[in-house]
This record gives sequence, structure tokens and C-alpha cells, in this order.
Amino acid sequence: MTFAPIAIVGQGCALPGALDPQELWRLVRQGRVAISPAGDALQGLRPGVDRRRLAAEVASDRGGFVRGFDAVWDARGYQRPAAELGGLDPVFTYTLFAARQALTSAGIDVGTAAHPRGAVVLGNLGYPTPALNELARATWMGAEAGGQKVDPRNRFQSGLPAQLTARAVGFGAGGFSLDAACASSLYAIKLACDRLHDGVIDVALAGGVNHADALFLQLGFTALAALSRTGQSRPFHREADGLVPAHGAALVVLKRLADAERAGDTILGVIRGVGLSNDGRSRGLLVPSEAGQVRAMRAAYEVSGLRPADVSLVECHATGTAVGDATEVRSLDEVFGAAARGVPLGSLKSNLGHLITASGAAGLIKVLGALAAGERPATVGADDPIAELDPARAGFRLLHEAEPWTCSGPRVAAVSSFGFGGNNAHLLVEEWSPRRTSVAAAVVAPVAPSPRPAIAIVAQSVIAAAASEDGAFEEAWLGGRSALCEGQGTTPPFDLDLTGLRLPPTDARAALPQQLLLVRAVLRLSDQLATLPGERTALLVGMQCDAEGARPALRWRSDRAFAGPHTDEPLGAAAVIGCMPNIVANRLNQLLDLKAPSYTVSAEEASGTVALALAARELGAGAIDAAVVAAVDLCCEPVERAAARAVLPADRAVPGDAAVVLVLK
Repeated sequence: MTFAPIAIVGQGCALPGALDPQELWRLVRQGRVAISPAGDALQGLRPGVDRRRLAAEVASDRGGFVRGFDAVWDARGYQRPAAELGGLDPVFTYTLFAARQALTSAGIDVGTAAHPRGAVVLGNLGYPTPALNELARATWMGAEAGGQKVDPRNRFQSGLPAQLTARAVGFGAGGFSLDAACASSLYAIKLACDRLHDGVIDVALAGGVNHADALFLQLGFTALAALSRTGQSRPFHREADGLVPAHGAALVVLKRLADAERAGDTILGVIRGVGLSNDGRSRGLLVPSEAGQVRAMRAAYEVSGLRPADVSLVECHATGTAVGDATEVRSLDEVFGAAARGVPLGSLKSNLGHLITASGAAGLIKVLGALAAGERPATVGADDPIAELDPARAGFRLLHEAEPWTCSGPRVAAVSSFGFGGNNAHLLVEEWSPRRTSVAAAVVAPVAPSPRPAIAIVAQSVIAAAASEDGAFEEAWLGGRSALCEGQGTTPPFDLDLTGLRLPPTDARAALPQQLLLVRAVLRLSDQLATLPGERTALLVGMQCDAEGARPALRWRSDRAFAGPHTDEPLGAAAVIGCMPNIVANRLNQLLDLKAPSYTVSAEEASGTVALALAARELGAGAIDAAVVAAVDLCCEPVERAAARAVLPADRAVPGDAAVVLVLK
């Protein structure tokens, strides 16, 4: 397969210390660090909190926070009433702001023009946002919650930001979100490129956003022993002690290169290839895999026609964790070999902290700034590198100060993102010059959707409400009986045999029920799944953030205990993984040893069908040979019920728990 080049024609961001791409480049060029104490980002702590106990569970309160946003945010000028955009968490407003900025920079009318063949693809971290936390608290505590009423749309924080943004800027092809952990925004860019290649859209907004509750992130990364206790983000530094989480959004506007050239667009850079992979069965969901990272990198070079020797700058994933940074350098060494000699490495996380789902797109915008300036920027804190970057090795290097970006051919940079659970992405971006024609650009012509081969469903498993045994769903459906709605659509308690599941009992007890229900549905297909080709089988899961994930942070925000898991005990690593959204898919990758790109998809009620369409596209394009497509939602919980009643018509506000698995070839 080959990757037809895609032009980047616009960019926008809302990031720590940078509310536009130009400000981001100035921050990087000047070597500034936009990491600060959380302050009101850890809002709502209950009076009299035992600060010593909190300090034992939060190693540091420092992070990368978007400051001054309220002064620049304006809900007017979109194709939705300003009142409709009020009351929403920053996961919405950061996305809307970055989208308008990116489209305006691309010369695309946001306010009035319709763009029927425009789409939004958004990497979005599915942990609860502050607004969902408050909505959950108000629902669980009823009248005792007090304070202002929370907009119920904040319950739908997973897919709705992409969908609402598409409507607000006049994009008729809609939008969806995905969660591939830290690799999410590069996954989103790859999926947007696929749609452009297929000819089903003409313009895309793609990138990522993160506004997960800061307290939960600090608690969670402390529990995973990944948070920097010193509050310093020091990628590749010998004394780095962990990552520093950050909030923000970063988006780029994409077109087919030939279309952009024909329209006379300003072309900021050209995407020459994106490689994705999954670790499959590895040493653990939190342990980076060299083999998985190498597969993603090699996939990018294979489809692009470029070689590692063509790359003269690498924007790394590097977060400042000892194991992760060393693994990444070894992976790069494996792929680059002798071509590593003298190539600079960098990481925007040294300036901003770890933006998680937005990190890859933000790194790409940094690289676009470097291309425009013809300069490779210094890396903050590069004075004492890890052993793998010892200058005596004459391989990759870190820059102590900026230098001119000179090379014999066109400037080409690589951007890497590697996520918890085994999601890996590697993107190649090249400078564009009107004075030369890219070899790949010459083959690009106006694209018409091509016919795809038929896709077969070869196995299925369905658990729906009370229809929880094999065949019960089909029997109830075909018999026209109401068995599906017994118990008001709620899934009854069930047993799960953990034998051979690679799922320790501690992890099973701590996992949110949606993860376990989906595992149960998958186990029914064990015989069929065992025959799938692991290297070329993808796994996609439609889902949304579970409000139950709000409980751990609410321990510190309410005097009243909440019934439920993790309420009266410190947050542990198993619980963090147990509510990590991309892990819903990656648990199954570990179980089945599947290594093709896998992730979770959120488009609210359309989550499962969007996942199905994405899998069918990959099969039709020959990128994979099989796909496991699933969807899960335990939407009978109280927060979902209350929000659905408030925002949906009565006939659509009837909840029903379900887990569905389809196997496609």
C-alpha cells in the first residue's frame, strides 16, 4: 500500500502558555516552560481536607494548564447559537476554539458557509471531565449537591465535542472521537487522511483534546508510579522522575495535496505517511514494547516511500519516564540504524507537560513552526541525557541550543506517539515547496470513492439487558417478547471465569463493569477468535466515558461517601486501568494477541456503527484481513438516565445495557 500525500493547510490550538500556533513556536524557540501549580484546576476540594493524606496520593500538583482562555473565548461566530455553546466543559470549548482558529488560518469560512464534505476526527481522553464529575455528584446526591445546575450535555463528553464542533463550523460529514491513549491525536490524523484518500470528504479537522479532571489525573498517574514527584517534565534527562500531565487542544486542517495546490492554499507541511500498530500480547498494559513501536515506525516508512535517512528531526513521544524514554530510543535505533547519526531528538513535553490525547498533534504543530522558521529548536533540560543518548555513541543527539535546519534534501520530520495499553503511531511530515514537485504528489488526482469488496460477518455475540445467556437475545428478538427490557434494561449480575484471561483478580475487581461485560461477550467467541491472524486483525470498540469513573476524585470533594467501588480507599493502579477508556479495547488485544491498530470510538449513540464502518473500510482497503468490532454501554446508571431524560426525546431516552461483538472478514 502507498500513502498519497496530504497537505496541512491550517492549524489551531489552546495549549499551556500558547493560545495560537505562533505563540507556541515563540515559547519553544525561547525555551520557556509552561508548567505551574494547579491552583483552581484542583477545584472543589471539600473543607477540612486532610492535606497530608492528599499529599500521599498526589505526588505533585503541578501541570500544564491553559491560562487566560476565558479572555479569548467567544461563543459567537459559529453556526450554532452562542447560548447553545454555553455551559459546556472546556473539552468542548477548547475544541471549538482550536477548530475556528485552524479553519480561519486555512481561509475556510466558519460562520456561515456550508461544507458538506468536511469532517472532524478528534482524539479525546475519555476520563471524566470536571463538568461530568459535578453532574455525577449532583445526580448521586440529589438536592444536597447545591451550586449551579450543570448542563446535562456534559454527560456526553466523549463523542459530542467532535459532533458539536462539526455542526458549529458547518461540516456536513459529521464528526467522531477516538481514544488510543497518548497516540490518539495521531490516530485521528491517520483516520482523517484515510477518508480524504477514499474521496468521501474533501477537508478534515483532525487532532486531539484533553480536559480530564486534573485531580483524577494527578491521583491516577501517582497510583501508576508515573507522575513526577518534583513536578518537572524532563524528557530524556538522566534524573527525570516521571511525567507532568497537561490540558489543551491541537487541531490541523487537512486536504489532498493536489486539491490544496489547485486552490492556491498556504501549505504548512505535507504528511507523507502514518504508521499505526498495537503491542498485542506484551509484558503488561503499562509496559512499552519496542516491537510494537518498531512496527508502527516501519509501517510509516513503507507506505510513504521515504527512508529513515530522509528524516532530519524527530519529535518524540518522550514523557520523562525512565523506562519509556529508554525504550523509545532503542526502538528508534532499531529502525534508523546508521541513519541515526547526528539526527536531533526533541519533545514538546519538556515545555508543556504531557497533553496525552492532544500530545501528538501539538508536537506536529511545533514541527510545522520549525519548518516555517528553518530551525531545529533546543530541547529544555537536555544537559544530562540518559545513557542511550550518550554523546559518545554518535547516534541521535539532543540540542542544547537552536540551530539552522539544513539538510541535503527536503526537510522531513517524524512525530511519534506511544500510548498506555499498546497504541503506537509514527507520522512523517515534509516541507512543501512550490519549486519542486513531490514524486508522490504527481500521482494524486481528484478522488472518487472506489468500490469496496463485500464484508462478511462470520461470528457474533450479544448480551442485552436480561438476555444474557447464549441465544437469549435472538430468542427474545425473534419471539417478539419483552425479555430484553426485564429489569428496565439493566444487565443482571454475572460470573466471569478468569482462567486463562491474563486478567488478575485484583484488576477484575477494580475494573468498571463495561470492561468485564465486554470480556464476557468476547469469551463466547473464543474458538472463532483463536483462528484470526493476529498481525492483521484490528479491534475497535464503540463506547463512551462511564460516569462511575468520577467516584475516585469525588472522595476529596464531598463530605458524604458514595456507594460504589474505590470510594473509601486510595486509588490504586488496577482502578486507574479499570476505568481507562482505551483499555476497553486493549484488554482484548492482550487476551487475543492482536497487533493491528486498535482503539475505542465515541460517537454517542452511533459509536458502534462508526466503529463498524471504520473496520469495514480497513478490510476493504486491504490494510487488515480481519476485524473484531464491539460496542458496550451500561447506560442504565443514574447519571446517564438523568442526562438522557434532559436532552433526548422521550422515545430515545429509554436506556438498555448491552455488549455486542462482531467478527468481520
